[in-house]
Amino acid sequence: MVTQNRNPARLKGIWRGKDQGRVRRLGEYLFVAPAVVFIVLLMIYPLIYNLYLSVRDVNVGTFLSGNAPFVGLQNYEQVLGDPTFRHSLLISFVFTGASLLFQFIIGFALALFFHRPFPGNGVMRSLLLLGWLLPLVVSASVWKWLLDGDYGVVNYLLQSLGLVHGRQYWLTNPDTALGGVIGANIWLGIPFNAVLLLAGLQGISESLYEAAKVDGAGGWQRFRYITLPQMRPVSLTVLLLGFVYTFKVFDVIFIMTGGGPATATTTLPILTYNQTFQFFTFGTGAATATLLLIISLTLSVAYLLLIRREEAT
Repeated sequence: MVTQNRNPARLKGIWRGKDQGRVRRLGEYLFVAPAVVFIVLLMIYPLIYNLYLSVRDVNVGTFLSGNAPFVGLQNYEQVLGDPTFRHSLLISFVFTGASLLFQFIIGFALALFFHRPFPGNGVMRSLLLLGWLLPLVVSASVWKWLLDGDYGVVNYLLQSLGLVHGRQYWLTNPDTALGGVIGANIWLGIPFNAVLLLAGLQGISESLYEAAKVDGAGGWQRFRYITLPQMRPVSLTVLLLGFVYTFKVFDVIFIMTGGGPATATTTLPILTYNQTFQFFTFGTGAATATLLLIISLTLSVAYLLLIRREEAT
């Protein structure tokens, strides 16, 4: 009878104290486990394997046999010494810089426009997001059709206005192909910039503007001395996210031009794809992908240091 009385108490004790804490922690780990598995399988493992390939001479033969010789930094030296890499790096910076400039300016203007209440504000903001919500494959295909030299709408409109004469093959002309993909990417990124910048504008206290009005500040003065300084952290964040996203854009360019004509629109992501899946030089392709990651990571670290310095002051 004594044993029977002790057993229920012991069973209850298991769910108390340390045992109960262990069970709770185990449950927390189980909830986190899917995210950890996702990150390890789809982010950490590919990154490590890419670094592994970048220091080995991997081609079709060595990849299938699994006997790729170790070459150290030879792949990186080959990539950095290749004029094609330097050309692709320049194209990437031109593509990214032009896209960010116009996306930010137009997005900021739209954010200022939607920050003021007017009838139909919510409906127009919803329509603005439609272009951003479309799959990139659809958007890039639509822009490829718009810029087509034979039956594109852009040619028809420009010819109707008398701005161009004859057919203009925007995406097959080396002088205009880069501008065509930049224009498409600007259109794709404007809603993203506008939404984030609008959120930043809504976070500025109205009391600052009211005090400035009392002091006799005009609209331009309020924008220059209140809006711009208050929007600085948000603007830096938008520009950083835009750079990281735009610098690695692949699908839009690949669908519209495939990196051509010649190498007019061959950015670093396109070059990485060509090296890996067209020429099957997996080692140099992995090295190019690593350099692409290093450039983005360097800017991100510089941004974090800048933000920390501003917070310290």
